[in-house]
Amino acid sequence: MPLTDDEIALMRASVAVVGPFAGDMTVYFYAILFTRYPQVRTLFPDNLDVQRDRLLRGLLRIVDLVDDPESLVHFCGRLGRDHRKFGALNGHYPAVGECLLAALARYAGDAWTPELSAAWAHGYDVVARVMMHAAEQDAHSRPAVWEAEVVHHVHRGHGIAEITVRPDAPYPYAAGQYASVETPWQPKAWRYYSPAHAPRSDNTLTFHVRAVSQGQVSQALVYSALPGDVVRLGPTQGDMTLDPESDRDLVCVAGGTGMAPIRALVEQAARNGIQRYVDVFVGARTAEELYGLDDMLRMSQRHHWLSVRAAVSHERIAGLEGTLPQVLSEFGPFYQHEAFLSGPVDMVTQATTTLTRQGIPPDRIHFDPFDVPALEADLMPRRTRDEAGQ
Repeated sequence: MPLTDDEIALMRASVAVVGPFAGDMTVYFYAILFTRYPQVRTLFPDNLDVQRDRLLRGLLRIVDLVDDPESLVHFCGRLGRDHRKFGALNGHYPAVGECLLAALARYAGDAWTPELSAAWAHGYDVVARVMMHAAEQDAHSRPAVWEAEVVHHVHRGHGIAEITVRPDAPYPYAAGQYASVETPWQPKAWRYYSPAHAPRSDNTLTFHVRAVSQGQVSQALVYSALPGDVVRLGPTQGDMTLDPESDRDLVCVAGGTGMAPIRALVEQAARNGIQRYVDVFVGARTAEELYGLDDMLRMSQRHHWLSVRAAVSHERIAGLEGTLPQVLSEFGPFYQHEAFLSGPVDMVTQATTTLTRQGIPPDRIHFDPFDVPALEADLMPRRTRDEAGQ
């Protein structure tokens, strides 16, 4: 049963009330969850910092989508399928719901009325049912995780490594999607990386991983992983994929290791043999940080329909100076194009604004950072995205 308008209003109002205490609230939630139900502790990593942040952003995203049932089901269904890799069972959901409502009640204070409690209980019940159903359906067609051996590891400078793994069973995905990865050095800590290519016949996947400061997983993958090590993969996710029925020209914007899914999409376009033009814009702070540019330029030499342009924001180089959105605005028009964006959130946000001003409708601008709120990226709420489109 969908939520009523009154329930939606109550839930959204309560977010503003508990917002100033969000950090403390998530700490309290996990404390009472593990106290009341110690058996679930093994499902979580030892370091809960990232997990707490994911919980908070997941709640915010759900509240953002409660008046959009189709998107809510899509988002929660994907979360349910993804949670199989954690070992989540149907019996865990009531425990989580009980402790979530207890944490909300504690930090909402006098604002926590019986009506608000009922609204959150209804909202959580909807989310839990969708997640459980999606997980049950997913279990009929594929495993929860894949064991994958590292077969190739190359450092590419600037803290980036190119890592190729071979899963122990066929690993289905589409160009442009991303996979979750767990390493033996940080059990239960999962991070998300995009294969830098279209699907291969030998079932291998190559990720381009940048070691971020304090990164529990990225540091291990870049500096500790060696051929022969085994990592685990969760199912792929993401909607930034090519529509095989479309013949629109493409404009792609990439920053940093965000080049990986863009490169995969270009490779898939070449494999499809589609007769349309593709414009790729690559951005970085300096020329040295223009990761993946040489490879993309080589691809453009093989395909007449592919054009590649670069931009640097913190270095004076004739013909290249400027931020990606600035350079993007100098070309086009792109109002008849399909757009694919991948990279730092600020870059994606600004590029989205630039392209919508050029006339591309929001439903033809694709990017995964906004679509992974409970997982990895800092996100723009859906309403903000809609306003940018307007």
